[in-house]
Amino acid sequence: MYGDVSKYDKGETLMKTTVKIGIRPVIDGRWGGIREGLEEQTMGMALAAKELIESNLRHPDGSPVECVIADGTIGGGEEAAACAEKFKNSDVCATLSVTPCWCYGTETMDLDPLTIKAVWGFNGTERPGAVYLAAVMAAHAQRGLPAFSIYGHDVQDASDRTIPADVQEKILRFAKAAVAVGSMRNKAYVGIGSVAMGIAGSFLNPDLMQKYFGIRAEWVDMSEILRRVDLGIYDHEEYEKALAWTKANCKPGDDNNAHPHTAEQKAVEWEFVCKMTIICRDIMKGNPKLAEMGFHEEALGRNAIVGGFQGQRQWTDYKPNGDFMEAILNSSFDWNGIREAMTFATENDTLNGMAMLFLHLLTNQATVFSDVRTYWSPEAVKRVTGWTPVNGAENGFMHLINSGASALDGSGRETGADGKAAMKPFWDITEADANACLEATRWAAANLGYFRGGGFSSQFSTTGAMPVTMARLNMVEGIGPVLQIAEGYTVDLPDEVNKTLLDRTDPTWPSTWFAPILTGKGAFTDVYAVMANWGANHGAISYGHIGADLITLCSMLRIPVTMHNVSAGKLYRPHCWASFGTQDAQAADYAACKHYGPLYR
Repeated sequence: MYGDVSKYDKGETLMKTTVKIGIRPVIDGRWGGIREGLEEQTMGMALAAKELIESNLRHPDGSPVECVIADGTIGGGEEAAACAEKFKNSDVCATLSVTPCWCYGTETMDLDPLTIKAVWGFNGTERPGAVYLAAVMAAHAQRGLPAFSIYGHDVQDASDRTIPADVQEKILRFAKAAVAVGSMRNKAYVGIGSVAMGIAGSFLNPDLMQKYFGIRAEWVDMSEILRRVDLGIYDHEEYEKALAWTKANCKPGDDNNAHPHTAEQKAVEWEFVCKMTIICRDIMKGNPKLAEMGFHEEALGRNAIVGGFQGQRQWTDYKPNGDFMEAILNSSFDWNGIREAMTFATENDTLNGMAMLFLHLLTNQATVFSDVRTYWSPEAVKRVTGWTPVNGAENGFMHLINSGASALDGSGRETGADGKAAMKPFWDITEADANACLEATRWAAANLGYFRGGGFSSQFSTTGAMPVTMARLNMVEGIGPVLQIAEGYTVDLPDEVNKTLLDRTDPTWPSTWFAPILTGKGAFTDVYAVMANWGANHGAISYGHIGADLITLCSMLRIPVTMHNVSAGKLYRPHCWASFGTQDAQAADYAACKHYGPLYR
C-alpha cells in the first residue's frame, strides 16, 4: 500500500543542520603541582559530556548532535581565546564549560554574546568546583551574559567518572534547547500570501523574526503558485509519482455539500493540490531538478525552516484550498517515502507556525496545527450526548480542530516502543506506522461554504491517552512575544459521542479531544480556565510532555512564559533569573526577559 521505503537515504533530508555544542574543559591555571593533577579529570568530564550529548540527541534531519572540544584545557585568557577561535570556525551555537576545581572565572569564561552558555561544576569535596561555579555565575551576571548552572545534587568522589542522573538531565535539556536556538539562526520564514481573514497572527513581523530568532522574513505572493503551475515549473516525474501515490493511499471521505462538485471536477482538484504541494515545498527548500529544467532561480528555494500559506480568502474563493498541501508537508511521509516533517502553518499564522517550529526542533516529530475550538464541560457533554465523561474526560476537555495543517501523524496511529499510540521521529517510523496513519485518514470534500474553490480536508479523530503538549506564541503590545504551554492527554470518546460532537462542528475536519493536566491554580484551575486564558484562536500540538524543554528554550530566546502546568522542580532557566526574584518565578521570568531583551538585538 505505502510503497518501498527501504531505499530511503538519511542524507536526503529537507535541510541539513550543522550547529554544534562546544565543550570547554576549564581548569585551575596554576602550574607546579595543581594544574598537572587535574588535567585528566577535567578532560574526562569534557569527554563524558560529549558522549552523553552525541549518544542521546539528534537534529530533526536524523543526524547526531555533534560536540567540539577545545584542543586542551583552558586555564586563562590565551587558551580561552584559542578555544573561541576554534568554535567560531566550527559552527558552535552553545558552549558547555566543565570543571572539577577552582578556576579563574573572568579569565576562562566564554565571552561570545551569541553563544548559549552553561557551566557544569563537579560536586566533589576534594576541589572547590562549587566555588568556581558560583564565582563564574556571578561573573556571567555582571557581564550581562546569562548562563545555566549545572551542579549535581549529591557529592561524588574525585575518582567517580559517572555523570549523575540529575546532571545528565540538565546537560541534555540545555543542549537540546540550545541546538534548537542555533538551528533557527540564518534560516527563513516564508509567508506565502498575506493575512488570512484579519488574523493578527498572520502578520509576518520581520523585527520579531530577526531579533528573537535570527530568522529572515520572506514573502512570496500566492500568484507564484499559479505561475509555476501554468508554466510547468515543477518536477513532472515527481508529480506523476505524487498523483499515483495519492490515488492509491488517500481514501475519499465525506462530501456534505448540498451541491457537490462532480467527479470530473474533483479529479482536476486532486491534480492541482498535488502540484501545489510540490511547488510550495520547492519554494521553501529549493529543488535541483528545476535547475536541470532551466529554472535556476526557482531551484534555489528560500532557505526556509518554517513557512505558511494564507489561503483564505483570496485563494480559496476560486482555487482548491491548501489543506492537502499543508497536511502532507507537515507529515513525516509522502510519495517519496518516510522523511523529516516540514513546519507549515495554516492561514499563514506565523505565531503558531513558530510554536510548531519550537515543538518540532525539540521533539524531531511532526506537529499538529489546530483551532482551539470549543470547551466541553462534563455537563454539556451529558446534556448533548447522554454520556457521562470518564477515562480522562471527567473534568471536561477542549476540542482542537482545523481543516488545514494537521499532520497525519496526529491521528495517533504510530506505535511507540511500549506498544502504545505515539507520534515518532521519522527515523523510528515504520512502513506499518505510515500505512496506519493513511488508513485512519479520509479526505473529505472541502466545505464549499468556506472553500468555494473546492479541495480536500484530512479527516481523522486522534487516538486517546497520548501525552501531548499544546503551545502558542503570542504578541502583546508593550511586552513582545510570550509563550503559552499546556501539557495534557488526548481523549478517546465513544463512537456515537464522537460523531454527535463532531456533527455540531464539522465532521470533515481532523479532530483532537484534549484534556489538559490541572493544577488547581491560575490558568489550570480547571479546563474552562485553560480555554479562557488561551491567547489566540490557534494552538500547536506535539507528542510528549515537553513543557520543561519549552521553558528552557524560551529563556534562551528571552521570551517569557505566560502560563504553564509544569512542576516547579522541572523549571530550568539561566542562573541569573534568580536575581530577579526567587519567590515568584513567573514574575522573575518576565523581568529577566525584559531586561536582557531579544537575543539578536
